[in-house]
Amino acid sequence: MLSHLSIKNYATVESLEIEFQPGMTVITGETGAGKSIILGALGFTLGDRADKTIVRPGASRADIVAEFSISDIKSAQSWLADHDLILESDPHQCMLRRVVNHDGRSRGYINGSPVTLTNLKDLGDMLMDIHSQHEHHSLLQRATHQRLLDDFGVDQKLRNNLLSTWKQWQTNHQKLTALKDQTSASSAQAQLLAYQLSEIEELDVQDDEVEQLDSEFKALSHADDTLNVVHGALEECEGDEQSLANQISQITQRLRSLKSNAEALGPAIALLEAAEIQLSEAVNELRRFGEGFQADPERLDTVNRRLGALHDLARKHKVPASELGQLIMDLKHQLSRFENSDAELEQLQANDGLLREQYQKLATDVSKQRRRAAKKLDKAVNSELKQLGMPHAELSVTLTAGTAETPSQHGLETVEFLVSTNPGQASNSLIKVASGGELSRISLAIQVITAQTSETPSLVFDEVDVGIGGGVAKVVGEMLRQLGQSTQILCVTHQAQVAGQGHHHFYVSKSAQSESTVTSVLPLEGEQIVKEIARMLAGEELSDESLAHAQQLVANLN
Repeated sequence: MLSHLSIKNYATVESLEIEFQPGMTVITGETGAGKSIILGALGFTLGDRADKTIVRPGASRADIVAEFSISDIKSAQSWLADHDLILESDPHQCMLRRVVNHDGRSRGYINGSPVTLTNLKDLGDMLMDIHSQHEHHSLLQRATHQRLLDDFGVDQKLRNNLLSTWKQWQTNHQKLTALKDQTSASSAQAQLLAYQLSEIEELDVQDDEVEQLDSEFKALSHADDTLNVVHGALEECEGDEQSLANQISQITQRLRSLKSNAEALGPAIALLEAAEIQLSEAVNELRRFGEGFQADPERLDTVNRRLGALHDLARKHKVPASELGQLIMDLKHQLSRFENSDAELEQLQANDGLLREQYQKLATDVSKQRRRAAKKLDKAVNSELKQLGMPHAELSVTLTAGTAETPSQHGLETVEFLVSTNPGQASNSLIKVASGGELSRISLAIQVITAQTSETPSLVFDEVDVGIGGGVAKVVGEMLRQLGQSTQILCVTHQAQVAGQGHHHFYVSKSAQSESTVTSVLPLEGEQIVKEIARMLAGEELSDESLAHAQQLVANLN
C-alpha cells in the first residue's frame, strides 16, 4: 500500500509530506484547491507523461517521491528481483521517484536506481490503480468493456499467453504470405541463376587464370622481338673484337702491364676480372634462353581464344574478367537461398498450423473464463445498481463470436455491455440508452465490483461520485468504506455523505503567498472532520443544523 508521498514544486504545491494509512482515506476541499493535483503528482510517479507546465513557477524542477509497502504484493517483489532493484535495507519497501525539469525533461527512479518510463508504468500497475472522474466516458467504448470483464474474471497469465501466441502466429503468417507471393517470381529467378551458373562453370574458370593468360599472351605475341633482343645482346657481349668481353679482357691486360702501380691497381683489376666472370655467366644464360625459347603460333591462338571467351562472358555479366571467380561464388550463394526457400516455406506452414492450434486452445480457455465472469459481473453490478437508485436497471454482458478469418489478440469474441434502464425496455448499447447521470452510476457500480477482485492493493477514486447525492451518495460511501476493509482506498470527493464514511480525512486548501499560490494538506480528526463535512453540506457559514447533520453522518460510523 501507499505509505508516504513527498511533493516538491509541483503545480501549486511548494512542499508536501503526506503519510497514508490502511483503510479509506478521504480527500476534500474547495473546488480548485488542488485535490486532483495531489493525485496527478502520484500518477507521475507511476509513469504518467510529464511536461514543463507541471513545474511550479520559479522552480528549476519538480520532485515527487511515493513510498509503498510491498510486503503483501508478491508480483511487485518478483518484478523488483527480476530487475535487480530490491531495496537492500528493507526488501518490503519500494520507493518510486520522478523528477521533472523546467524544460519538460524527466527522469524516473525505483529505489534510487534510474529506470525508464515503461519500468515505472509496469511496476506502478502492480502498486496502485487510479479511477478518474471522467472514466465513465470510456464505458462508451467496447474496448473498455473487454478490459473490465477480463480484469474481473480472466486469469492474467492466460491472457498474456494468448497475446504472445497471437503475436507469434501473426508474425509467422506474414512471413508465410510474403514467401508464397514470391514463389513464382523466385522460381523464374532461380532458373535464370542456374543457367548463368552452368554457363560460367562450363568454361571451368580457374583462380587467377585471366592474369596468367594475359601474361602468357604478352610473352607469346612478342616472341620474335624477344629473340632479336637476346641475339643482339649475345652479339654485343662476345661477337667480335669490339664485344664487351674482349674490351674488358684488353683493359685488364693493360692494367696488369703497369708494374710500377700493380699493387695500387689490384682492387680495380680484381673487380674487372670478376666482371669478366659475371659477363661470361650472363652470356651462357642468354644462350640457353635463346636455344630454348621459340615462337608458338598455335599456343598463341589458343590463349587468345580462351581470353576472348572469358572477356565475352565478363562483359555479358557486367563484371571485370578478373572477378569471374567471385561471380561464380555469388551466383551459388543466391541460388542456395532460393533452393532453401522450399524448406523455409515448409517450416513456416508447419509453424502456422502449430501456432493456430495453440491460439485456438488458449482462446477457448479465455472464452470459458469470460462466460463465467460475465454471469458473475451481471449479477453483482445489477445488485449494486439497485442500491445506487436504479432499481429497474439491468446490465447485460454480451459475448459475440468473431470471424475465424480475423482472429483477434483478445480471443474468439467481442464484449459489449448492454443496458436497460426502464421496465420492458429492450437492452441496448450504453450510448443509446443511458443518460450522463445513469452512465456515471453504472461506471461506479462496475468500478466497485471490479475493485473487489483487483490484486492491486491501493485504489484511487477521483470524484467518481460526481452527479449523485443524498441517499445514493451515502451508499457510494458505504461501498468505498467496505472496500477499505481489505484494500487501501484514496477517495477525492465533494459529497459529504461519502466523506463521512472515511477512516482518515485530509483537507486540501489553497492560499496566496508573496504573489504565488500555495496548496497545503491538513489531516483532520474528530471535531475538525465534523466541521469539514458541515461545510460540504451548507457552505462556509456553519449552522447548528449543518453541524448536527454532519455529526450524525460521522456518528453513524461508530
